[in-house]
Amino acid sequence: MKELISRFPDQLAEALQVFRKQQLPELPSSISQILVCGLGGSGIGGTILAELGNARSRVPLFVSKDYFPPSWMGRETLVIISSYSGNTEETLEVFRQAIKSGSMINCITSGGEVEQIAKTHQIPVIRIPGGHPPRACLGYSFTQLCGIVDHYGIVPGLLSELEGAVSFLTAAQASIMAEAESIARGIAFSMPVIYTSADYEGVAVRMRQQLNENAKMLCWHHVVPEMNHNELVGWAEKHPKIAAIFLRNSDEYYRTSRRMEICRVIIEGLAGKTLEINAKGENRIQRLLFWIHLGDWISWFASLERNMDAMEIDVINRLKADLAALS
Repeated sequence: MKELISRFPDQLAEALQVFRKQQLPELPSSISQILVCGLGGSGIGGTILAELGNARSRVPLFVSKDYFPPSWMGRETLVIISSYSGNTEETLEVFRQAIKSGSMINCITSGGEVEQIAKTHQIPVIRIPGGHPPRACLGYSFTQLCGIVDHYGIVPGLLSELEGAVSFLTAAQASIMAEAESIARGIAFSMPVIYTSADYEGVAVRMRQQLNENAKMLCWHHVVPEMNHNELVGWAEKHPKIAAIFLRNSDEYYRTSRRMEICRVIIEGLAGKTLEINAKGENRIQRLLFWIHLGDWISWFASLERNMDAMEIDVINRLKADLAALS
């Protein structure tokens, strides 16, 4: 896992080359909305893209993480099927329904049943390198998502911004690792709760997922301002095992920024530890990728502190086996 995390900037660069070799077809009708379908490591890229894209896109972007798509999915919907293995059962179910609905479809996968179905129905497939845990291949899938929405003019200029972010991450790799190791030592034996502004929720989700899978830690996340209307009241007593992590960004809305500052003061006296981590980067995509890379390294160093095998996912394999027995 360490090598896979360290290759994240290189993976992004390689993924850009993969996309540039694609010949995506012209779409038969105009796009009214985009639906990205995927779960876990294959789905988090859609969550982040939706947050990034909805600030700039001419059409709304949505994410599906279930067996059933929204009822409005139809001929003017661009459905992007993202399954690293190509065998994610929830995504396959939505894929089949998207075909029936006559939606425009693009697929991102390393193979599996997604590729087989796509070939049968002559649906475009962007094939990415396989053989790794999906959570370690976000660079491949996220780049293809960015490429698709850029290619169809939904979020123009996104690929060039991503290319600049690769150079930024490469230069910042050593400092990101050092910061992550320090943070991991402080939170490895706590229960982290991650707070950020609502427009950066995807990176909080990613950090939570990586701590879950790599470090085998339970944690949760929430966003400001929504948590000010509910969760903040739950901080009514001391919780010495909780580490409250505030992910801060220079482009926070000024009222949100003040809310974060007030919340930190309130929680500081109740949590066992509070941390404020400021994003680095000159634009939004650089800050997003900074958070992703930092969170991945935090999860790795936390796995070392806890003496956990970052690659092991036995409980997920058990779940899949038990589900397969029902088929």
